[in-house]
Amino acid sequence: MSNYVAAIDLGTTKVVTLVGERTDSGYRIVAFREAPSKGVLRGEVVNIQSVLDSLQPTIEDIKKEEAIEINEVYVGIAGQNIRCVSTRHPRNRGRADNLITETEIEEMMREVSNSRVNAGEKILHVIPQSFNVDDHIGVDNAKGMTGTRIEGDYKLFIGKINSVEHTKLVINRAGLRLRELILEPVASAKAVLSEDETELGVAMIDIGGGTTDLLIYHNNIIRHTAVIPFGGNSITEDLRQGCGVSLKNAEQMKIQYGSCYSEYAPENKTIIIPGIGGRESREVSFKVIAGIIEARVEEILEAVMYEIENSGYMDKLGAGIVITGGGSQLTNLRQFIKIKTGYDARIASPINNISYDTPSDICRPGSSTAFGLIMLGFENQDSMVNETASCTSTLFPINELTSAKSAESTPGATSAREKPLRRKNPFGSIPSFIGSIFDNTNNEA
Repeated sequence: MSNYVAAIDLGTTKVVTLVGERTDSGYRIVAFREAPSKGVLRGEVVNIQSVLDSLQPTIEDIKKEEAIEINEVYVGIAGQNIRCVSTRHPRNRGRADNLITETEIEEMMREVSNSRVNAGEKILHVIPQSFNVDDHIGVDNAKGMTGTRIEGDYKLFIGKINSVEHTKLVINRAGLRLRELILEPVASAKAVLSEDETELGVAMIDIGGGTTDLLIYHNNIIRHTAVIPFGGNSITEDLRQGCGVSLKNAEQMKIQYGSCYSEYAPENKTIIIPGIGGRESREVSFKVIAGIIEARVEEILEAVMYEIENSGYMDKLGAGIVITGGGSQLTNLRQFIKIKTGYDARIASPINNISYDTPSDICRPGSSTAFGLIMLGFENQDSMVNETASCTSTLFPINELTSAKSAESTPGATSAREKPLRRKNPFGSIPSFIGSIFDNTNNEA
């Protein structure tokens, strides 16, 4: 495995295990296995044994069919309980004429990482946003400046300890060493966003089975993230109830006949739904199916737009919206988002540095998180070899992070847009999240 990186994506609807290598033409996937997921609810591991039952066959299959022994893995973590808050951390400097060093900036980050949070929570990651050095306000990089006082504005990404521990237990009981936990939207963004998009400003929407993740970049810095507690499974459930069909049939209807824009659905087309237990068959129009899907997609999009507005970056998304994840393949989704939000949009599959000989059936939107985990895994190995790490990617050991009382989140400025959705938050306080957790040790199950 020395030339390989292995990654696991524990999703709500599927478990993905893959192994990649880095070649001259880019990252190449040498093994890819996928299985239906059990025991994961809205991105969080809730039943360890059920997740193990889903995961272990994929690992064994890779070992048997590909002759690759997996020992250590990078794993994605998500869930609706991960949240994001803003904080400011000041530091007075004894010698104003001394240059501010990288070490001083890293010390401030470590001090922020020890901030008090609520019981049962821990800080997963700290991302600097800007610095104030004396009268210089909003500086992106304070290194090399001088001053008597420096203040750093940070985003703290906070998660539940139980969620982290459950994920670690699954990996340990599968006989694997956990190299790093990486928040899934970060991994997805790594796989699908271009450098121009992250610089200009972009909102990435990753529609999964249990949740929809939002990640906002601007000037190559992660500015905001949020999780919406609905995804593709919610749409399927709506169809099941609205059309009176089984869950399996509802999923098939969504994929084969569904559209998220009822205006584009054909007027005179219907499908036949077989009767259950000797009952007569029924007809359901494409228009009805699209109407059910559209209602849920619009609800998800309203929550996304609420978070974008609160981020303060609503008018700074020069690259618009990028949609990925398994739920992004809904018919007419790109057009629906563009019309409802006013932003340009595109559907994204893994595109960044993918080797030409990687099978095309693997490079699909639903694999974005898994691909991103592989890419970040190689980057992490490089940083360990070079013994360097940038301020925006410094990882903190799990056992160094604290639990206690949290700071309040500071919402960003808001502004109006063309054709806006309702600004009422339909879910109350939607938690936000982003970041990564580094665990350098083998933990006992």
